[in-house]
Amino acid sequence: MSDYEPVIGLEVHVQLLTATKMFCRCPNRFGAEPNTLICPVCLGYPGALPVINRHAVDLAAKLAAALGCEVRAASVFARKNYFYPDLPKGYQISQYDRPLAEHGQLPLTHHAKSVRIERLHLEEDAGKLLHEAPGGLALPGQSLVDFNRCGVPLVEIVSHPDMASAAEAQDFLQTLHQLLLYTETSDGNMEEGSLRCDANVSVRRRGETRLGTKAEIKNLNSFRNVGRAVEHEIGRQVEVLANGGRVTQETRSFDADSGATRTLRSKEEAHDYRYFPEPDLPPLVLAAERLAALRAALPELPWERRARFQASYELPAADALVLCQSRDLADYYEAAVGAPAKANPKAIANWVMTEVLRERGLQKANRQPLDRTLAPARLAELAAMVEAGKLSNSAAKEVFAAIRGSDEEPAAALARLGLAQVTDLAQIERWIDEVIEQHAGPVAQYRAGKTQTLGFLVGQAMKRSGGRAEPKAVQRLMREALERLPVPSPAGE
Repeated sequence: MSDYEPVIGLEVHVQLLTATKMFCRCPNRFGAEPNTLICPVCLGYPGALPVINRHAVDLAAKLAAALGCEVRAASVFARKNYFYPDLPKGYQISQYDRPLAEHGQLPLTHHAKSVRIERLHLEEDAGKLLHEAPGGLALPGQSLVDFNRCGVPLVEIVSHPDMASAAEAQDFLQTLHQLLLYTETSDGNMEEGSLRCDANVSVRRRGETRLGTKAEIKNLNSFRNVGRAVEHEIGRQVEVLANGGRVTQETRSFDADSGATRTLRSKEEAHDYRYFPEPDLPPLVLAAERLAALRAALPELPWERRARFQASYELPAADALVLCQSRDLADYYEAAVGAPAKANPKAIANWVMTEVLRERGLQKANRQPLDRTLAPARLAELAAMVEAGKLSNSAAKEVFAAIRGSDEEPAAALARLGLAQVTDLAQIERWIDEVIEQHAGPVAQYRAGKTQTLGFLVGQAMKRSGGRAEPKAVQRLMREALERLPVPSPAGE
């Protein structure tokens, strides 16, 4: 590997979040009974004419704008001709020489680089081949075809070959997935096929500028498998070249069980598809006002929001990364920071990244909004109470658990549970005296210079208080009490 460097580009197919298909009014819905969401248009019956889905165009243009692409005022649909059992028309309506958008970029999340976007174009999806019967029964020598997916609106996003590792390729796909959810252009569900990825991988000797021969790995269906497939393909090509062989330009598949890629077919070229303009559709023209409105409606993008969180709330980069992982989580955090209680932004961040995210994980199956767990204003109030010394962190967690999913206010729960923090110094000193009296060994060790036993003694005092004593006061008073004890006499005196 020290003699070679990988060069990687991705082609990503994204199903758009529309109610109906790209060129007909059939529902765009996953999970229906096979071959029930179909019509003469998506099945390619003679005489059936396509009509462009306006909302799909808006979503595609919105995503292109989020990627910083130049969106064409006029683009052209084309027929991409090939034969496959899941393509009933014998061609796919796509875009070729005049795509919707070009020349964008996507800043990676975990690597300090941006990957250039070559093009983004609209097209329709094909059907789906099933190689086993419902229930998992074998179909020796046969396949079933479900045409429900035919005509579902897609955008294909083609990157430049700017990635130099499997980790960067995986980062690109995960960052794009996050952008889809932020812009609400797709649900990005890889298990349901809403997001599918092909990887173009080549290697070359370090220092060379000419690209090596590439292999395309088709239909990678998870973030992890993108990384695994690219990693294996890099190793395979390096081994071929190191042994004096030549890499063949071809299309390969990835076997998730073995972690290896294997030959699928020879690589097609553009001329193999015999592209020509779609005669049943006029050029797609987008008015300048429409594009301007779509750009104006864009939300704050993930990388922009992370930077603002660091600058405005003085959060570490790692915290901003977690809080901005999803738009609803970032919204929840900002709502808590802006609540009347005015708790410290870092303290609120800690609560969101621990207790709130833990609850989100437990409630994942129910998909409830975050504010149904605990309203942001009440989380802020809880954090402010800890800052003010009204309850300890451990007691605050008990209050959080008691009020989640309910309308009870933190102060009311605190009183009901009897968890108010003890600030009575006389009471704290009594607990400390009891601990010193009953733990002579650790006390003697501390007085002999083993100061690490202070933590044990403070813990015992906190235990006596039921976790309600103010920890800083306990630590200060414990140290003072130990220092007041008589100095132990040297051995033998």
